[in-house]
Amino acid sequence: MKPYPHLYSVKAQGSANGFVPVTAPGLPDISSAPPPEFDGPGGVWSPESLLVAAIADCFILTFRGVSRAAKLPWEQLACEVEGVLDRVAGVAQFVRYTTRATLTVEAGTDQGKARDLLERAEKGCLVANSLRGERILEARITEVVT
Repeated sequence: MKPYPHLYSVKAQGSANGFVPVTAPGLPDISSAPPPEFDGPGGVWSPESLLVAAIADCFILTFRGVSRAAKLPWEQLACEVEGVLDRVAGVAQFVRYTTRATLTVEAGTDQGKARDLLERAEKGCLVANSLRGERILEARITEVVT
C-alpha cells in the first residue's frame, strides 16, 4: 500500500435535464440521474445507489485483505447492503446501513474465525467509516457441499 494521504479525483458535469456524466482518470465513464424516489428516470446509477454500492464493494475488498492476512481460505462472499435514507432535523441523510453477507467456505473451516473476520471487515471498511448512520452486519457462513 502507498503511504497516506491518498487522493481520488472525480468530475461530474450536468445541465438542467438529462443524465450527469461522471468521469475519473483511467476509469470508464458512468452516467447518473436521480433515483425514482426523487422523480428520476430509474434504470441508471444514482448518487444514492453509488454510495450504497461503495459500501458493499469496500466490505468485500476489506474482507479480502483481512482474510488473506489471517490465512483464511474462502470460496465466495456475497454481499447486499441496504441503505435507509430518511429526514433528520429537516435534512435528508442515510440513517442506517445493513450489510447482509454470506460467506462460503470449505467444510471444516473454523466458522468462529470466519465470523470474526467478517466483523473485522465491516469495522474496517473505510467507506462505511466515513459515513454517518447506524451500521448493522448480518453475517451468514455456509460450507461448500462436495
